[in-house]
Amino acid sequence: MKLIGMLDSPYVRRVAISAKRLGIVLEHESVSVFRHFEHFQQINPVVKAPTLVLDGGEVLMDSTLIIDYLEALAGPDRSLMPADLEQRLRSLRLIGLALAASEKSVQLYYERNLRPAQIQYEPWVERVEGQLAAAYSALERALEKHPLKTDGAIEQAGITLAVAWSFTRYVVPDQVADVQFPRIAAFTAYAEGLTDFLSTPMD
Repeated sequence: MKLIGMLDSPYVRRVAISAKRLGIVLEHESVSVFRHFEHFQQINPVVKAPTLVLDGGEVLMDSTLIIDYLEALAGPDRSLMPADLEQRLRSLRLIGLALAASEKSVQLYYERNLRPAQIQYEPWVERVEGQLAAAYSALERALEKHPLKTDGAIEQAGITLAVAWSFTRYVVPDQVADVQFPRIAAFTAYAEGLTDFLSTPMD
């Protein structure tokens, strides 16, 4: 199977790291939705990263749906999601907040770097900045109440949270600081030191 997309995308990177944690080997092809648009279009006409090309030629997209498929391939014994319903609910909430933070970081980055300054809409930018701060504030409170394990293992909630934080700090570093969200920063430092993260750096 082949994973298409750049690892500077939090969505591509969470898939790549998740696959490694699940013991599934994916061939990675770094294709940009901007610089290699026509090539990407030949693989997936929708041009959405990440794209997963299965051995039979079928194409999947959206990181959460791809990870769901990889989980099914790996089987329940290797799942990155807790089986206990209460713990699973907490994990799903963390994943949702981390994905929201990734989305808002992408929107801010695009607004600043792709839209001409004279047509940027400041009220919308302020709204997105507020949403980004709200997502990380909720994540920080959640980690205060239920810290994630740092015992050498990592589950999907931790993968998604760490990937999101690293991405935000990379593309819009003025929006967040380690001192504001010390638990998120500390957990991300732990996660980024794991072998599966070190071997899957942002491009």
